[in-house]
Amino acid sequence: MTTRTHVFAATALSLGLGIALGLAAVPASAQTRDQIRAVGSSTVFPFTTAVAEAFGKTGKFKTPVVESTGTGGGLKLFCAGVGPAHPDIANASRRIKKSEVDQCAANGVTTITELKIGYDGIALASSKKAAPVSLSTVVLWKALAKEVPVNGAMAANPYKLWSDIDPSLPKAAIEVLGPPPTSGTRDTFNELAMLEGCKKVAEVAKAIPDEKARERACMTIREDGGYVEAGENDNLIVQKLTANPNAFGVFGYSYLDQNRDTLRAAKMDGVELTAETVAAGKYELARPLYIYVKNAHAGVIPGIREFIGEYTSERAMGEDGYLVDKGLIPEPKALRDAARTQAVGLTPLQF
Repeated sequence: MTTRTHVFAATALSLGLGIALGLAAVPASAQTRDQIRAVGSSTVFPFTTAVAEAFGKTGKFKTPVVESTGTGGGLKLFCAGVGPAHPDIANASRRIKKSEVDQCAANGVTTITELKIGYDGIALASSKKAAPVSLSTVVLWKALAKEVPVNGAMAANPYKLWSDIDPSLPKAAIEVLGPPPTSGTRDTFNELAMLEGCKKVAEVAKAIPDEKARERACMTIREDGGYVEAGENDNLIVQKLTANPNAFGVFGYSYLDQNRDTLRAAKMDGVELTAETVAAGKYELARPLYIYVKNAHAGVIPGIREFIGEYTSERAMGEDGYLVDKGLIPEPKALRDAARTQAVGLTPLQF
């Protein structure tokens, strides 16, 4: 389970940023592909795309192909096997799961590299045409849970309007546009918003004594229209919010940052979503972002080591780097320097 504490403890768990050498052999046919392929998170997509473009401009290697498939879908593709038919890199807006590491290993992907590229904050954004609001994880859970306590027992969510939950909130229908279950953003939202909000509602523990059953119930989202799965295309959510001022959208900080002329984020428990509040650990819905590299492809698919070198450079991940311009929230310099040192050491992931 990931909590806000775990998110900001991830620095202590950083597990290798380089690419190990001398690993399992890759078929000679792998050499038929001379272009890096990356798949995965729509949140990390613009960052990896920016690095790919900068990398391609050097003229030494072809510009990598980057696809937005969602974190879960990307890791499934990444872990499917070794060789030219399988991606070299997976973008992830959450940390890889133990079950995914096991699936990788079962398919011969026995050694991978984890690179934490920086931080992101999950926005609950709405059109600037609507009045600004302040929400909380408790309000979000009550608004979006499939079942909530009613007279001491769990029952189908009766809340239709935000004002049904809190009279100070708008008298508008609850409508939140967000990512599907394959998305890392959805995973993180479930854990940092839904689960954490649910824990603060004492009636839930009384109604569901079993901890595992309670956790499942806490993270089960309503299916009656209050939450609308809008796919992996965050730009589509932005367009829908512009058209419907009463709706909220769930997506990463970078998309909010790129659309501040039309959108604003709700405060979470009184804290505004900014790069500073995320980096300081004050904004509740914050998370680290990752890429994963298939070590067996290093030295076979051209340019993988050099691509990671570009990604970890100060001109990319630094405080004034081009990824910051895209909305990435960087780690402190000391941690970036340590990451760079580990990259040179070619340390593989030890989950």
